This record gives sequence, structure tokens and C-alpha cells, in this order.
Amino acid sequence: MKILHLYHDIMNLYGEYANVKALERIILNSGSDCSVDKMSFGDNAIPENYDFIYIGSGTERNQKVVLKDIRKYKVSLNKCIDSGKVLLFTGNSFEMLGKTITDAKGNSFEGLGIFDFTVTEQDKTRNTSDAVFSAGFIDKELVGFINKCSEIEGIDTPLFNVEMGLGNKKNDSSEGIRLNNFFGTHLTGPILIKNPYFLEYIAKLSIGNDAEINASHLGFERSGYEVTLRELKKRMNNS
Repeated sequence: MKILHLYHDIMNLYGEYANVKALERIILNSGSDCSVDKMSFGDNAIPENYDFIYIGSGTERNQKVVLKDIRKYKVSLNKCIDSGKVLLFTGNSFEMLGKTITDAKGNSFEGLGIFDFTVTEQDKTRNTSDAVFSAGFIDKELVGFINKCSEIEGIDTPLFNVEMGLGNKKNDSSEGIRLNNFFGTHLTGPILIKNPYFLEYIAKLSIGNDAEINASHLGFERSGYEVTLRELKKRMNNS
């Protein structure tokens, strides 16, 4: 099992590196070997050589800096998505894979164009919210936090259904994007720490669907998840 953590040093808001730590831990505890390569500017990774690829969230400024460098991976990332490799991009990192990002001043930045959606950043506006999401591929709801300034148009294959929190755009009941085993979401927390059942799902996909996943060490994470979900559900019911 080989993990590639791209732009680990600049796309790392909210302790998002813990997503990789969590995945590495569950892989090792399940009896599989696991290695993690951290790469950034000046490095030349070969994404096709990895089983799992991760990019975390960054500031809007850092996102634009990374956008210039990540272009060299466009073909490789497209091949990885088409072939069914597992990729998780959290926060605003997945926005880079769309057609364009327009900032609050009206400047347009060309994305990788792997997906057809467009991103528009809001002027002096940040939208934040706790979140409860659901998904058709997992029977457990997901919890976390959203902090973004963008509205996204043109996503036809969303990742999550919004029960509480923010969608891809204002009044949208869907969030994120999924294609094959590519997962893009603004949900932070970090997502794999806050959602141990989603962590198990990602681990199984990454190793292989016939793999036996040992999640016995996730007792505290599961307890934390249940408490968070219960309290957010109370808030939803009282609103």
C-alpha cells in the first residue's frame, strides 16, 4: 500500500495531515505494509505508482500557488481517476480540478479541467457551518465542519447529501464531487478522524475490496463520532 501526500507543507489547514496518519494507521493495523511519500514543489511524483493520493485544504492564496505547479500532474491524475485509484481531496483542493476559479476580484484562473464545474469566490464573505452529510455508498452519516468562500456550479455527480450545513452552492442539497474512486469535499475535521466508518470504507477501497480491515483501535474515534452526531442531531431537531 503506497500513499502519496501532495503539497503536504502548503495545503494543510485544520490539521489535514491527520487524514493520512489515520489511513496509514488502519492499513498497518490490518496487516498490510504501508509507505507514505510526502511531496511538494520541486518534486516530480508519479501518481500512477500509488494506491491512494491525498491533497488537503489551503488558503485561497496557497491554492492559486499550487494550481500553477499541479498542472504537471493533469494527465497522471486523470489516468488515476479513470483507472479507479483512490484519491481524496479535501477543502478547496478539489476545486483545482474544475474548469476555472474566479477570485473575489474577478480574476479567472484556469483549472485542470478534469471536471466541468466552475468555482466563484465570494468577496469578503466566508461561509462556515457544522455539517451532517449522508451518502448512498455508506450507511453512516458523516460529520465535520465547512469553512469556505466559494460557490461551485456544474457538479453532476455530488459526493454527499446535505442534512445540515453547506452545499456546493447556496441552497444546494448536495456537496462535493465523486467520480469512480475520486472523492472531493469541503468537509474538514479532519474528515477521516471525525468519521471512522468513512475511514474504514476508504481503507478497504485502497487495499482492495476483499481486504479484511482491522478497526479495533478506533474505539475513541467511534465514541467521538457518536457524541458529535448526537449533538448535531439535537441542534437540527431544535432548529
